[in-house]
Amino acid sequence: MGLYARLLLPRLTDLAMRGREVAAERDWLIPQAAGRVLEIGAGSGLNLRYYGSAVTSVLAVDPSRELWRLAAPRLPGARVPVRFVAASGEALPLRAASVDTVVLTWTLCSIPDPRAALAEIRRVLVPGGRLLFVEHGRAPDASVRRWQERLTPLWRRVSGGCHLDRPIDDLIRAAGLHFGALEARYVGRPRFGTYFYRGEAHSPAARRT
Repeated sequence: MGLYARLLLPRLTDLAMRGREVAAERDWLIPQAAGRVLEIGAGSGLNLRYYGSAVTSVLAVDPSRELWRLAAPRLPGARVPVRFVAASGEALPLRAASVDTVVLTWTLCSIPDPRAALAEIRRVLVPGGRLLFVEHGRAPDASVRRWQERLTPLWRRVSGGCHLDRPIDDLIRAAGLHFGALEARYVGRPRFGTYFYRGEAHSPAARRT
């Protein structure tokens, strides 16, 4: 890992994810979490202050220890117990059906294998458990999509693997998770990086015998 990826990129990521529009999305999404929460791509802990009393604990998973070091000053502001685990979304160190809520905020864009990560999410959710998400991804307008496709190869190299053009709704649906709510819209500019998907999906409920 080079100096850029190890030292500079985590700080740039933390700074970029503090914007007003992004904070408004966190404020809308995170308070909906409840029970045992798994946050994948916890990064520098920008979600922590939004968790409410319905949450019993948060397991914060991220492959970047450098980003998590930036989260340390934010830990005292958390109102719930938080534990960090250095791991990838594609191989979660959790038993099946062990969490009530999974939280994803601008994470699926940079996970190397989003399909594997979503399969893991379905595995660790309890029957009927919820995935809460806000992500950016593939835009509906052809002209914007063309720019996303052109820029993604370079963007990935400078942004820690971020893809601009992933079809977030299709990926979640293909994992066998069922949408309870889904919104998709442009949030600010540039349009190639601000088409946001947000909502809730749930794992299949246990069958009655």
